[in-house]
Amino acid sequence: MSGEENPASKPTPVQDVQGDGRWMSLHHRFVADSKDKEPEVVFIGDSLVQLMHQCEIVVVWVGTNNHGHTAEQVTGGIKAIVELVNQRQPQARVVVLGLLPRGQHPNPLREKNQRVNELVRAALAGHPRAHFLDADPGFVHSDGTISHHDMYDYLHLSRLGYTPVCRALHSLLLRLLAQDQGQGVPLPEAAP
Repeated sequence: MSGEENPASKPTPVQDVQGDGRWMSLHHRFVADSKDKEPEVVFIGDSLVQLMHQCEIVVVWVGTNNHGHTAEQVTGGIKAIVELVNQRQPQARVVVLGLLPRGQHPNPLREKNQRVNELVRAALAGHPRAHFLDADPGFVHSDGTISHHDMYDYLHLSRLGYTPVCRALHSLLLRLLAQDQGQGVPLPEAAP
């Protein structure tokens, strides 16, 4: 499926649900704060594809809000972002964070996110400058539930929930940066 045919590969503006313009206000502040800096790592969220500099690593964590798209469409959208980054920033590595499970109990959206992760992992498997990182350290308990201590609303991470995700990401970023600087730090084995 090409990017032109896939609705999940087209960026869409964030809806101002609160009606106070806070998202755009924060976005403009972050853009202003970073305008004269050259980042080593860039995080791309659901609408930050346009402002990229000469960075070494781009982290992409998108897709969980694509409720109306199939797992294949979401995967196509993520692949389109990776391709766009590769075109605009050929020197950069791309780290794609896997989608987290969602919902207190098993549900179709959780299953879809898991399928997206499987498809993205397979799509990036042979890509020399793209890496998939499973962001889920085991949030789903043996009974199929997710704790509100990890995800306060069973979708967004709590401070406690962010800790293992950020540790794993930090470790991978340090290894990738060291490897690119010729320090020969081996990359972690890809999990099945």
